[in-house]
Amino acid sequence: MALFDYTLEATSGHARAGSFETAHGIVRTPLFMPVGTSATVKGIRPETLHEIGAQIILANTYHLSLRPGADLVEEAGGLHSFMNYSGPILTDSGGFQVFSLADTLKLDEDGLTFKSIYDGSKIRWTPESNMEIQQKLGADIVMQLDQCTPYPAEYDFVDHAVELSANWARRCLAAHARSDQTLFGIVQGGMELDLRMKSIELLTAINDESIANGHKGFGGFGIGGYSVGEEHEVMFETLGAVAQSLPENKPRYLMGVGNPTTLVKAVGVGVDMFDCVLPTRIARHGMAMTSQGRINIKNARYEKDFTPLDPECDCYTCKNYSRAYLRHLFRCNEGLGSRLMSIHNLRFLLSLTEQARKAIREDRFGDFKAELFK
Repeated sequence: MALFDYTLEATSGHARAGSFETAHGIVRTPLFMPVGTSATVKGIRPETLHEIGAQIILANTYHLSLRPGADLVEEAGGLHSFMNYSGPILTDSGGFQVFSLADTLKLDEDGLTFKSIYDGSKIRWTPESNMEIQQKLGADIVMQLDQCTPYPAEYDFVDHAVELSANWARRCLAAHARSDQTLFGIVQGGMELDLRMKSIELLTAINDESIANGHKGFGGFGIGGYSVGEEHEVMFETLGAVAQSLPENKPRYLMGVGNPTTLVKAVGVGVDMFDCVLPTRIARHGMAMTSQGRINIKNARYEKDFTPLDPECDCYTCKNYSRAYLRHLFRCNEGLGSRLMSIHNLRFLLSLTEQARKAIREDRFGDFKAELFK
């Protein structure tokens, strides 16, 4: 298997199990990526990430380009050396963060100008400069610079974003040169199915043109512009058609989704990869994802509950600590509580995707999904 070539190993309905190799190891889909925005998954050691089964983690180009800067990370030997993480890493382009700062953003056909959230300095990005930054950071997978549209948005605005994102995808592909990295294109189009299909047609044409010219094309496709304020039911009106219209021999990455039931439902319509800050963010507020549903460990009902956080979980937290102790940590504002809860929530989602993969390989994904929802 050549580097980044996706192998489809099994299907169950539209759900897919596959794998591809990176310079830092093989990853197997479906998978969830813990988010390490600033080259760290908050409070979690790299060794712990390996222990809980993380195959690949995500870091953020926007934040890292500002602090500590791509040049410093490159001087340190790239992200893997800088953060002492030996597994595969994905960097997003930072486009989502930039477009979320609409009041400081100036957009044109060539690129975008924005202000740093740290010191207010003016920054200019083009597709080419964004690729230069991501190549310096040195992740295994990098994402194109695109225009992420909010929800709701006018049809013509979304249409223009599709055109602009496709043009930028072509430029990113031309500028990307590292053979030990792969570049993913990103599908946009808001909640408009025809614009989503247009985005896919444009990206696949760019991919095929690149390959015809002796280059490597896209290693996979991100599905962006969902989970931007719409109800998840609205997302699923188009997500299945979008995922199933993407090339079968490329991984499909739904960006920014980490709710357990939404994740499993998305696997069922053909999505392979996911990321989200949700599991660690809610953990810091005492919220746990469990096989019985979400619980708030700060609730008084857990004061004398000496059972594990989730009796069906195999994580370090559930093997060693009780709900009563975790509640005590949060009541005393001890940082260990957030760390233990984060370990659990991440392991919960990683285990969920492992179970989904097993169910797909055994062609019983429908039963697995039904049992989960029940």
